[in-house]
Amino acid sequence: MLTIYDHISANRRKTAVIVLLFPLVFCALMYLTIFAIVYFTHDPNASYPPLQTANILAIRISPFVFAVGFVWMAVSWFTGDSMMLATAGAREIKRDDNPEVYSLVKNTSIAAGLPMPRVFIMPDDSLNAFATGRSPEHSAVILTRGIVKKLNRSELEGVVAHEMAHIGNRDVRNMMLVITGVGIITLTGELMFRFGIRMRGKKSPGPIIALLGIVLMIYGMFLAPLIMYALSRRREYQADATGALITRNPDALASALAKISVDSRVEALDSVALMSAACISHAGDEKSSFTSFFSELYSTHPPVEKRIQALNEMSGNADG
Repeated sequence: MLTIYDHISANRRKTAVIVLLFPLVFCALMYLTIFAIVYFTHDPNASYPPLQTANILAIRISPFVFAVGFVWMAVSWFTGDSMMLATAGAREIKRDDNPEVYSLVKNTSIAAGLPMPRVFIMPDDSLNAFATGRSPEHSAVILTRGIVKKLNRSELEGVVAHEMAHIGNRDVRNMMLVITGVGIITLTGELMFRFGIRMRGKKSPGPIIALLGIVLMIYGMFLAPLIMYALSRRREYQADATGALITRNPDALASALAKISVDSRVEALDSVALMSAACISHAGDEKSSFTSFFSELYSTHPPVEKRIQALNEMSGNADG
């Protein structure tokens, strides 16, 4: 029987592989595209062979790509949490506003060995929650009004522990960077495409740049999200396991997930599909969701049944 520690270790290994895949696939795809275009458009009388030409072109393009990426990452790093809170319409609470919830979050943060996060309430009667912040020292836990009202104390503690696990595992930071990376790739591809088609001249590299831009846009819109959603699903398993370890009560979190799955839609997040990946359960409208037309590959969360099954295994209730 797998223990909580076995689940955590396995999830960390799988998460590391997924995170590593993102930049590796991007760099490999960019270089292979450049080489393929150069190879099929190479002038036999050119001064350099195709491989050397591709290397030169890749070196010239890379600084532009990394410069755009660095600026975008920096902006996301310092403003991402504020943007998420504003989108959710969340309001910060203090101890006097809701002593029970505030104390529960504080006690759970102590049990997790983490700094006390800021606490926010979303004005929505559905059941959902998410965490944000670039580091444990700059973090926040956001709960819907509905989840506070409809879960008992043990279940709510399990949800808060799940979100504290995301903070402690640096999941919030990693997802912010990955989401930003997807945006960077798509924007870079669009800029390269527009720049390439405007370049004129018989020996102009415009067609190469434009085609590379198309490849990057395809990667950013369709292939990169596969990696991002795989990371999102894996981090949910890991946060479930870590949250169960914090509370020593996997059954409470399993019970909370069962209740949340019945009504997890947050209307304020319907138009922000990427933010659903930050929530404990899918927060968008399932009927209009992109995932409705595809398999679990494009799902931000694992099936709740599998998450509950994993938690039951941790508590020794494999058949529960």
